[in-house]
Amino acid sequence: QVQLVESGGGLVQAGDSLRLSCAASGLTFGSYAMGWFRQAPGKEREFVAGISRSGRSTYYVTSVKGRFTISRDNAKNMVYLQMNSLKPEDTAVYYCAADREGGGTNTQPRGYEYWGQGTQVTVSS
Repeated sequence: QVQLVESGGGLVQAGDSLRLSCAASGLTFGSYAMGWFRQAPGKEREFVAGISRSGRSTYYVTSVKGRFTISRDNAKNMVYLQMNSLKPEDTAVYYCAADREGGGTNTQPRGYEYWGQGTQVTVSS
């Protein structure tokens, strides 16, 4: 079956960096656009970044542009989210998700077929 497994979360201070990883299995990875979402307590799940099947196109929510970078390695079935200059408002559970139909621009959670279990990112001030 399809599995997406996130890792790399943790507790950091404001200004620090983290790199999240998502390992995919059970699907033809290169046929899926990938996205990273996050959900803070009491808030809706929010699109953070997306990447096309080839990795040539990337998309970001305005609040993370210039600080976060999404990338993928189709040979390893991996997608990454490099997060720099972290802020307390970045605190959330981060999820990776796979989208068979989109190009990485889908900002709505319902457009993604598969989800990981999430990894907690906590940024202290």
